[in-house]
Amino acid sequence: MARSFHRKKPLQPNSELNVTALIDLGFALLIIFMISTPLIEKEQMLEMDLPTSDQNQSSDPQDSVDLLVTSEGYQIDNNKVGMVELESELKRYGEMSDPPVMAIRTNGDSPMQSFVTLIDLMKRYRLQKFNIVTRPEDE
Repeated sequence: MARSFHRKKPLQPNSELNVTALIDLGFALLIIFMISTPLIEKEQMLEMDLPTSDQNQSSDPQDSVDLLVTSEGYQIDNNKVGMVELESELKRYGEMSDPPVMAIRTNGDSPMQSFVTLIDLMKRYRLQKFNIVTRPEDE
């Protein structure tokens, strides 16, 4: 008996789209995103043990200099000074072997440029220890 190797139906284009591989890719990406999203969120939150301060603790008056920035100018230990006197005092403090801690206070209406100028002068004379004095919001 002889075999027939010809097709009984003529060739026609297959109009069905095989999406099995596409579905597998979609599930693989979904799993990757589900695993990586919690890891990304965890990286953004860094747990830190922050130091605390005692509100009643005050610095030694001899180791601290009060600087006040107002809209009219500057004050050092409640004495009004001009720019020349301010620079000479900061230079004198900077030349000390153990310079004092500068306690900087500013009025709410004083210009920001005056504060920045004071910080620049302190950098120039190597006065790196300073506190910016604020008050709690509930007062």
